[in-house]
Order: sequence, then C-alpha cells, then structure tokens
Amino acid sequence: MILSLVVAVAENGVIGRAGDLPWRLRTDLRRFRELTWGHTVIVGRRTHDAIIQRLGGPLPGRRTIVLSRRSIAAEGCLVAASWEEALALVQGEGEVFVIGGAEVYRRALPQAQRIYRSRVHAAPGGDTVFPEIDPTQWRVVHATMHRRGSGDDFDHTFEVLERVPVSVG
Repeated sequence: MILSLVVAVAENGVIGRAGDLPWRLRTDLRRFRELTWGHTVIVGRRTHDAIIQRLGGPLPGRRTIVLSRRSIAAEGCLVAASWEEALALVQGEGEVFVIGGAEVYRRALPQAQRIYRSRVHAAPGGDTVFPEIDPTQWRVVHATMHRRGSGDDFDHTFEVLERVPVSVG
C-alpha cells in the first residue's frame, strides 16, 4: 500500500478557516477528484462533517474511512476509532489518500510515502495549518504552475513530493 496525503496549503501553512477552505480553486478540486476517484480516503471527523455539509453526503466514487475517537454515525462510510484501526482497514490496497484535517495529516505524515500538494500562492487568514514537513525527508518530483483564472482565486502550483529513501551504509 502507498499512503499519500492530498492537501492544498497556502504559503503561510493555512489549509482551512472556520471548517472550510479559505479559497476557491476549481482546478485544484478537479485534481483532487481525479487523484482520489475509485480509491479509499481517510478523513478526520471535522473534515468529514464539512464534506457532508457541502455535498449532502460522503464523497462519491470513493470509499471513505472517518477517523474519530468518538462513536459517530457516518452513513455510507466506515468509522475507525484509531489511526491503527484505519490502517488495518486499508491493508492490501494500492494507493490510499489522507485528505485532512490537520491532526490526521500530522498522524499520517511519518508513514506517508507521497504528498500531492497544491501550493496556493497566497497567505490568507485561517485557523487550521498543515504540519511542517522536513525538507531533508521529501523531494519534489513534479511541479506544474497554474495561473489564477476562471474559478481560481489564486495562482497555485501542483506538486508531487516523494519521501527521500533512507540511505543504508
């Protein structure tokens, strides 16, 4: 299994504000859908609640595992009480995507092999930030710049980061 994070993060580290995204990036949402369609996504309860509020149900075309310490009802989704339980539910799968929020990213980061990052070229206010990543442990293997335009509030760069292999010797 490949554990990947998918995140849109501003230059100041912000990923959310008041339970929502602090920007509108149609091209980023399209990329998110293309990456995660047909795969399993792992999401925290608050991010799941925001998705339900926006869409009226879980993300279509994806198997969703909601990570929550509390016992919750998440119609159409699996619920895991711990990170270890969530990982047990995805054993044997190809690529699995962690899609937020901040605490779930923090928990997944040490085990992730890949990050699909949309670097938003702005510094909006927000109350949720992405955890710092150690630049010695990650390298950008692909980057594509997108200019602000129809449906996009800001310029942004799609990046794929892969974990630097640990050298033995």
